[in-house]
Amino acid sequence: MSTDDVLLSTEERLEAAVTHLAGQLSGVRTGRASPALVSHLQVNAYDTMTPLSQLAQIGCPEPRQILIKPYDATILKHIEKAIQASNLGLNPSSDGKVLRLMIPPLSEERRRQLSKVVRDHGEESLVVLRNVRRDGNKEADAGLKDGDFTEDLHANLKEKIQELLKTYEAKVRELVEKKTAELMEI
Repeated sequence: MSTDDVLLSTEERLEAAVTHLAGQLSGVRTGRASPALVSHLQVNAYDTMTPLSQLAQIGCPEPRQILIKPYDATILKHIEKAIQASNLGLNPSSDGKVLRLMIPPLSEERRRQLSKVVRDHGEESLVVLRNVRRDGNKEADAGLKDGDFTEDLHANLKEKIQELLKTYEAKVRELVEKKTAELMEI
């Protein structure tokens, strides 16, 4: 095991945590339409649970509207049921070929609730990042104990892991601030 291996492993796990957070935040509803709101929904089509993004083209022709055009018109009712069963609070309107979802504006209270959810996701991600740092430090300690690293390499590795953590913590905070600002704009 080399210091580069430990750093690479740690950085990959940190990046994965930030990517996961970005995915979670894209699913948080704001006052404007986004395909990410519905693309992850599971639809019971052809007796199999399938993500909506694999069954239909999803677009936003207007800032407050999502347009869903299934590749196969026979599953339109299944998509409609999946949207109604989700906790998005959206009612689809169908013309037989496409579904339209109108995104109502958020109340001030709901914006505050969603901001809290975003902050909670951010805090969870920070905890994950710190756990990754702990694991990286354990690998560094094991390398020192096994004789793979010298004392200086060990100390340098721990410093680099800490620097990586600070970089990724900043990315998490930036994502949370950006999403919170997006939620609070009218």
